[in-house]
Amino acid sequence: MKSHAQVVVVGGGCVGASILYGLTKHGCTDAVMLERSQLTAGSTWHAAGLLVTFVRSHSISKMTMETIRIYGEVERALGTSVGLRQVGQLRIANTEKRWDEFQSYISVAEAAGVPCRLLKPQEVAKVHPLLVQSKDIRGGLLHDQDGYINPADITMGLAKLARDKGASIYQNTEATGYEAMPDGSWKVFTNQGEINCDHLIFATGNYARENARRVGLDLPCIPIVHQYWTTEPVPELIRRRKEGLPEFPILRDEDYGAYLREDVGGFQFGPYEFEQDLKLFAEDRVPPTFGADLLPEDFEAVETQWERAIERVPALGEVGIKANTRGPFQMTPDELPLCGPAPGHRNLWLAEGVPGGILWGGTMGERLARWIINGDPGIDMSEIDPRRFGDFAAKRWTMDKVRGTWGTHMHAHVPGEDYPFARPMKTVPSYDLLTVAGAVWTTFNGYEFPRWFAPSVELAVPEAGFRHTAHMKYVQSEVKTTRETAGFIEMSPMTKFTIRGLGAAAWLDGIMANKLPGIGRIALSVVCNTRGGIDGEYTVVRYSENDFYLVSTPNGQVYNWDRLSRLLPDDGSVQMEDLSEQMGVIALAGPNARGILQPLTDNDLSTPAFPFMSAQKGEVGYAKDVHLLRISYTGELGWELHHPIGYNRHLVDMLLKAGVNPFGLEALESMRLEKSYRAINRELRRDITPFEAGLDRFVVMEDRTFIGRDALVKQKNDGNHQVLVTLKLPYGETSVIADEGVYQDGKLIGRVTSGGFSYYCNHDIAMALVPQEFAKNGTRLQVKIHNKMRAAQVVENCVYDPSGARARA
Repeated sequence: MKSHAQVVVVGGGCVGASILYGLTKHGCTDAVMLERSQLTAGSTWHAAGLLVTFVRSHSISKMTMETIRIYGEVERALGTSVGLRQVGQLRIANTEKRWDEFQSYISVAEAAGVPCRLLKPQEVAKVHPLLVQSKDIRGGLLHDQDGYINPADITMGLAKLARDKGASIYQNTEATGYEAMPDGSWKVFTNQGEINCDHLIFATGNYARENARRVGLDLPCIPIVHQYWTTEPVPELIRRRKEGLPEFPILRDEDYGAYLREDVGGFQFGPYEFEQDLKLFAEDRVPPTFGADLLPEDFEAVETQWERAIERVPALGEVGIKANTRGPFQMTPDELPLCGPAPGHRNLWLAEGVPGGILWGGTMGERLARWIINGDPGIDMSEIDPRRFGDFAAKRWTMDKVRGTWGTHMHAHVPGEDYPFARPMKTVPSYDLLTVAGAVWTTFNGYEFPRWFAPSVELAVPEAGFRHTAHMKYVQSEVKTTRETAGFIEMSPMTKFTIRGLGAAAWLDGIMANKLPGIGRIALSVVCNTRGGIDGEYTVVRYSENDFYLVSTPNGQVYNWDRLSRLLPDDGSVQMEDLSEQMGVIALAGPNARGILQPLTDNDLSTPAFPFMSAQKGEVGYAKDVHLLRISYTGELGWELHHPIGYNRHLVDMLLKAGVNPFGLEALESMRLEKSYRAINRELRRDITPFEAGLDRFVVMEDRTFIGRDALVKQKNDGNHQVLVTLKLPYGETSVIADEGVYQDGKLIGRVTSGGFSYYCNHDIAMALVPQEFAKNGTRLQVKIHNKMRAAQVVENCVYDPSGARARA
């Protein structure tokens, strides 16, 4: 075995082989793969090999399409088949909820370049005549380029091409330990000796948790046990084969909760277990005796799905069963991989928790290779970045969350849906008060966060849908009250850091795209990546020359801490502290905010004494050491009260007793859209620059250097980038959400980043990326919403208080 390599990949499944292939493809030939037994010996060998692209996300749609493209590339390079069969995938809608999901999705697919089309019931019958044509069928969704591949063949093919370019593969070589070296490199201990490397990648499949514990990581992933059956040959399928007819597309019908595809003249039937029937595997450690093994058949776990399936496709029940395949594979709380830098570790990369290594392998290999070699993955990876989970993601929470998430895999997924799995977990002291006040909760970073408020506890029932829902009248009342009098929102899960030390100002100035604020002032700033994309967004408060308080999104706690920590100087001149768990936040907003807050504090809240975008410390009620920030995400006059968490219940109780109404996330989202305020991971993304996001005023490049400056200079000089616009759309039964396509005269020109119903203006609002020639005020465009073109008009600034006078009142 070699003693040194530039990159070592631990794990020889499809994901590991894809990474090795991606590295060599991008010029890193000094790469090594370590596999404890034989290639494909883990989940890969018993995988079904499905390639599916249905997901309501622009970025993930791009990634899954990339996997299919890469596998086609591999097959062509090999000159031999790896079993890639793009037979298509047909999904059936039997309920209005599912049909709404399909109709909402179709525009997302078009904007992402995913080939698919909606089918009428009679078209469904033609595409798959073996499906009983129930009167309940509303329609279908056909993905023409979906299909399946032979897992072993594609893994071996990827490994061969990587070897051909110089990579080394060591089988029967088990990694037994790791040591981080002072220079950022790694020493890997194996049963065959030691190997040093500059970069280390974990792609260990079912061994993810136990392997990661060796470096102090507790990964939120657990193997689940899944199974599928293969039938004897089906006469109808054999007949079609003899007639030279193509395979039927993979069939997914919500009525039976499974997929059904052809398999050498028979059927492969793969049911999705319900929550109560799902079995987990090796929560702590894979049994030493478990290798390329299968687990015993468990028909009882999916008996209901089988009975429903043979009612829907009678041909399935007319032949015998040839084989059962049941084995473990990884699952995460949101069914997405953990792919990217390992938090708190230099040059350690994760490709773990992959719920479908065949589907994800190609794109993960491509993007990790780019990230390691070029310092950037080339696309926004935030949805699968391992740092999206906070430290709250403990083992038992992960287990319960995985059960619930997989148990609802075949459900129609609706915007604003909040499942109760593994909740509540983290709550702020005012949780009981707000619950009594009618709060309906969602979650951010493990914390319960108010979504909306009902008039009573009895009416506080979670509700979500693609169409307008009953609780919208309550949200409208929250917005109206805040805009016309005042309201408050509990926002304690916000991320909060302090930055101090003799080098604090100089260090921050070399990171932030905006100039630092003066003492006692607030500035909004983004941190860019090397491509100029927005890596993070911060409210920067300055209390003295080298004393800063940074506030960012709740879900950015681990990610932002890790990113900034990697940039800290080695000389100890800058100290960073995470106060996210110690400090609560309550935001008070509305034209009456000053009158409500002034009797509770000795700080003079008048504009001359306390101007907009400034900060002071003081007392509020009985609460000491409160940071009063004159800033508001609603666009109204307001203050954020950042306080030691022990005062949280007192402050909320005081506001409630003063008659101030609480509002929730849905109201806040509407108000920020009315002001065209940008949101992290939507308008503020790692593949969108500040100039594209319309944040030019928050970028100061003269006489400064900061991360991403060179890329921004080039973009500004080129001048042909897309720009973000605000679109006003008429009221409809369904609203714009995110990632839909934007059109002019029926031609796709851009996509929505986020949108929704404006409760104050009574129409829809969308923010969208379009070419500059379509950004002029008054330009008429269209957005495809629920499979219908909806007229849209570009608004110059925002639809509510474009001068910003209300926040400065």
